[in-house]
Amino acid sequence: MAVLNVCSCSKFPPIPNSTKIHPNQNSISQFRPIIPQGTQIQSHLSSLFESISKASVLALVSASFVFASNPALAFKGGGPYGAEVTRGQDLTGKDFSGKTLIRQDFKTSILRQANFKGAKLLGASFFDADLTGADLSDADLRGADFSLANVTKVNLSNANLEGALVTGNTSFKGSIITGADFTDVPLRDDQRVYLCKVADGVNPVTGNDTRETLLCK
Repeated sequence: MAVLNVCSCSKFPPIPNSTKIHPNQNSISQFRPIIPQGTQIQSHLSSLFESISKASVLALVSASFVFASNPALAFKGGGPYGAEVTRGQDLTGKDFSGKTLIRQDFKTSILRQANFKGAKLLGASFFDADLTGADLSDADLRGADFSLANVTKVNLSNANLEGALVTGNTSFKGSIITGADFTDVPLRDDQRVYLCKVADGVNPVTGNDTRETLLCK
């Protein structure tokens, strides 16, 4: 009985709740994904944006070197006139005489007193260009675009303008058109009346009478 009393009185202290070990707790923690903290995410994003910014700067610098070495890339206007840009430029008095400038782009350029004598300008664009006082004599202007262009006091002697476009407010006031060929040029009635007053001669290349090409009455 004495032994039994001792055993019943000897009790182990209870295990605190905080130290209890739940079954499988360690095994579950092994499979928990590692989620980066907020500061880590921000650091990764900052590194990504910094890399993109550096790449963008390098691309811009490379592009600037390309355009600096070849200014013709600034305007994809077409035309074989070297690497020089002819669109939207001040080309006053420039000498293009005798040059082959097929489909060259002279849109909105200032071409006052420019020399195009004998130049091949098939399909060239003079849209909204200022050709005041320019020399286009003997030039091949078939299919050229003179829409909204200022063709005042221009020398068009013996020029071939077959199929050229002159719609809009194209002005030929004071121009010389002796021997010019205006076949299939869609002139406004007021333009036609004005040109018929000063038209004469025969085009040496096509053999067409200037007045006939203008449909003068």
